[in-house]
Amino acid sequence: MKRIIAGLALASAAALVTATPAQAAPADPAKALKKQYVAGHGVRFTETSRSSMDGKSTGATKTSGVLEFGKSGIVASDVRNHATGKDDVYASLMPSRIITLGKHVYAQGGLYSEGLPEGKKWVRYPDTGLRISTSNQMLDVFEPKVLQALVSHAASTKGGIYRGSVTVKELGKIYGQSVNKKVAKVKVSYLLAVNSKGLVTRVVSDWTLDYGILGTSHSTTETRFTGWGVKVKVKAPPADQVTDVADLGDDSTVPQNIPDGSLNSLGNVR
Repeated sequence: MKRIIAGLALASAAALVTATPAQAAPADPAKALKKQYVAGHGVRFTETSRSSMDGKSTGATKTSGVLEFGKSGIVASDVRNHATGKDDVYASLMPSRIITLGKHVYAQGGLYSEGLPEGKKWVRYPDTGLRISTSNQMLDVFEPKVLQALVSHAASTKGGIYRGSVTVKELGKIYGQSVNKKVAKVKVSYLLAVNSKGLVTRVVSDWTLDYGILGTSHSTTETRFTGWGVKVKVKAPPADQVTDVADLGDDSTVPQNIPDGSLNSLGNVR
């Protein structure tokens, strides 16, 4: 009888072990990203950036667009910006639409459409290789080193969501950017969400700047990604609607450059 009971106990234990599903190791976001770099494909994104000064809203910028991939990363983008709030200086300097393709960046809307030659609707700039307006998000999740840092710096990980913080100085080292001392110690809190394949679905960055007697500003940027692998083909504007920024006269009010989205632009600090 004892042998029968012991046998039943062992069988039950074995059944419990078999019934418990094995916990798969979480997918590596950096490796998952590299697999998406297929020519002619890409991803869509939407983004909302909000800012406030001493608790009072100073505006918001909503951005949406599509990114086209090549074999090693983003090769083109078509992005639309919509700013609200007159106090958001950075947002007011941004074009309403930006197309980045090949060696050029095309801008349209706002300051970039004022006083253009007849029939021209776009201003063309040379692509300097900087992070030009693809996003207002300072956490560039298309940079594998950034993804790895967000994962490794995470204070908590649950259900594919990583939460943590990183300083602007640390981000500068990752990007290879020289960071202004005024913002080097600023701490950026973040949330990174990935799906079961390790692909980023959402990233949120949050930071506060203390200007002393001038007050305290707070900013939050949330970016969402959908349609990983969708077919994408970004096209340049019609050639007869484009004018080069170098061809505009000295009296033109069109900006000579597009804000580059560098870390030193954080809080409009230069």
